[in-house]
Formats: sequence, C-alpha cells, structure tokens
Amino acid sequence: MDTTLCIGCRECELACDRRNNLTKPPAPEESFQDKGVFGSYRKFSPQSYTVVNKFDNPETGEPVYVKNQCMHCNHAPCASACIVGALRKKENGAVHYDYGKCIGCRYCMMACPFQVPANEFDNAFTPSIRKCTFCFEFVEEGGVPACADACPMGVMTFGKREELIEIAHERIMRNPSRYVEKVFGEHDAGGTSWMYLAGLPFDQIGFPKVADISNAQTSETIMHGMFKHWIPPISLYALVGAAMWLFKPKDGEDHE
Repeated sequence: MDTTLCIGCRECELACDRRNNLTKPPAPEESFQDKGVFGSYRKFSPQSYTVVNKFDNPETGEPVYVKNQCMHCNHAPCASACIVGALRKKENGAVHYDYGKCIGCRYCMMACPFQVPANEFDNAFTPSIRKCTFCFEFVEEGGVPACADACPMGVMTFGKREELIEIAHERIMRNPSRYVEKVFGEHDAGGTSWMYLAGLPFDQIGFPKVADISNAQTSETIMHGMFKHWIPPISLYALVGAAMWLFKPKDGEDHE
C-alpha cells in the first residue's frame, strides 16, 4: 500500500461495499464521492470494512490520504484470543472469520492492536463480528481483493509477501526523499499481510506504535510456559494430597 499515491477518491470503499454487500439497501455511488467525510477521523463499522482518512502534511499542508482495513496479521492476536477458533490465519494471508463458530465474546475486539473488529451491536439476536475479509474466496480462486482491483492510482500492489517486501524496499531506495525508510507491517506486530509505504512518519498518519513481536506471541509463550512448567507439578501435588487424605488413619483407629 503506497500512501503517497492515494488521492482519496474512495473507489476502494465503494468496491468493498459492493463485493461484501455492506450497505442495505446499497448506498448510491454518489455517497462514496462525498469528501466531507474527511472532516473527522473515521473508524471501522459493520458497514465499513475499509475506510480512507485524511491527514495534513505538517510541512507542506498538502493532504495525505490513508486507506485502512484489517491488517491480517501473520500471528493474529484476534485469532489467538478467540476461544472457539472462529478466527484463523489462512495460507493465502487472510485472517478468516467463521460466523458459525463465533459465540460473541468479543475477545478479538480487545486483542486487536489496530482496533479493527466491529460488532453488530444493533443486531440483538444474531450479532457477529465484521471486518475486512481479504476477499478470501476470490483470492482463493486466484483473484485479488476488490479494493486493489478498483484503485485507479495503483496504490495497492497484490502478490506474495516476500516479493512485496522487495518491491517496497526498492521503491524506498530509488526515491528516498519520497518515503520514510520503513515498511510498516514488515515486522510491526509480528508482520502483517497488508504493508505500507509513506512519506510521513507512520505515527503522524494514524498508525499505532506496536512492537515487532505480536502480543499474541508474547501471551502464548507465557501461557505455554505456565502449562509446561507449573501445571504438572501442581497436579502431582494435588494427587498426592488427595491420596494422603483418602488413606490417612481415621480418628480412634488402631495403628498397630
């Protein structure tokens, strides 16, 4: 995702809406041409899997547009937090959501460092988590995400992660004055499927500061360590204690 190319046309939002049937009835195309939405920072919702936000370059005053969606983390905290396996990382890069398994605990919402998953709070009987699907079925069949296909400026390049990293670093090397020397998502949060180039520091265009190690990796390491080293001894002591209690002499019993 090369943010220096984005013009804020919102064609990606329209394409995402149409492919995923997000607005019902479908919002008119003209509504996606409204630039008034850039007046405030927009977050994800069950009707908006991808959003474009506008920032100002502090040096030039020029607008900087940034498209955001689920980052589809390599070691996804949402999938790690899900207690029923409703979210899983797939080989094609997607963090896939299985509505049939979801129990509505919303742990994924708390775990996500990018605040992506949105809950259908207005659906009282069958609420679900909604987020970018990475156009999973289309990608599985050799297609590309709708947003990437619709972008008129070539902001998004879709392909193998290793190849995209090479392309990104090559762009930075060829035009160092255009880009900050960082590919967001290459290492951030343990690595992500969506990665970004930018002309401004990422914390100035809405990206959170995240560690290179996914918090899912950290929590899983701790949990696995606990179960590996603590639970067996505790279980053993519990069994020994139970045996001692069961077989201890009764009061007044002859000990000869």
